[in-house]
Amino acid sequence: MDIAQVPFGHFKGDQVTKYVMTNDNGVQVGILDFAGLLQSFKVPTKDGGMADMVLTSENLDEFTNNGFCTNRLIGRVAGRIAHGEFKIFGKTVKLEQNEGENTLHGGTNGFYNHIWHVDDTNVTGDYASITLSLTLSEKDDTFPGTIHVTATYTLDNDDNLTLKFGATSDSDTVFNPTNHTYWNMAHADVKTVDNLILQVNSQYHLAVDGGKIPTGEKIANAGTPFDFSKPTRLGDALEQMASTKENGFDDIWVVEPSLTKPVATLEDKASGRKMELFSDRNGLVMYTMNSDDQAVYNHGQVHPHLGIAMEAQTLSDAPHHPEFGDITLRPNEKKNCTIKWHVEY
Repeated sequence: MDIAQVPFGHFKGDQVTKYVMTNDNGVQVGILDFAGLLQSFKVPTKDGGMADMVLTSENLDEFTNNGFCTNRLIGRVAGRIAHGEFKIFGKTVKLEQNEGENTLHGGTNGFYNHIWHVDDTNVTGDYASITLSLTLSEKDDTFPGTIHVTATYTLDNDDNLTLKFGATSDSDTVFNPTNHTYWNMAHADVKTVDNLILQVNSQYHLAVDGGKIPTGEKIANAGTPFDFSKPTRLGDALEQMASTKENGFDDIWVVEPSLTKPVATLEDKASGRKMELFSDRNGLVMYTMNSDDQAVYNHGQVHPHLGIAMEAQTLSDAPHHPEFGDITLRPNEKKNCTIKWHVEY
């Protein structure tokens, strides 16, 4: 096990550093202190090389020059909050509205727009880890209270990468973070995720309005393009979504939380590379990068459906739908949540 540090450009004039964790199998994970960004997740290939499981760039500007939150940590609240407001213990909170009248991914100054402090790095015979932290006040992101967040990435010799979030606050607030990494473990010259095989431990997805805000209704996946209960070629599902406004998925699946049984599995049969996703929360937002925006990249390539974001979280807009889950964080309380990825190659 090893951790190395590499300069990785500048953000708003401040130095950004990449921390490269390598396990005994040669699996290599790059984490930026900017946005806690998962810059790379490289695995050995059968011909003796290395392949990235995620969309990536060696240029920080290619991560920051678009609105796709590529591979960054997201919070305080991932997803959308309807009308940019909610009530918490009887008090109405008004937030920055950064997507029409809604609040998306914690607003424009959320977790993804800061250089985080590196609290600790640790190397043992079995794992390497890095702990990052960030403190945001209401003046920073319009959410109530001053929140202190930690994010610990741990790579072990069983080829697991675990992300554990923790948070405390000095007053009532909300906390529902995620990681916004885009996955595509196919060969670098493959233009889309079409041939990836996806399976999701889910029977329902959420009905949403035109602004992608949940209505509260849960819709059965069976018989729809949202049914990934069995391994399904993504291109077959995307073809059924071609006539939609989004030309793909930007949707919310209700999943069975588990850190021992995969919530979702994504596999490239051609290369033999596979990723299993585990989460202790009940929601999975999947976005198939439905854009040909020139700012969307992967080693200089630009294509719709180039990658798929798989955002593990509590179901979106939970403050307006208490049955979705409790994302409140009270003073002197600590909340934790975990996302884990296991890779095979």
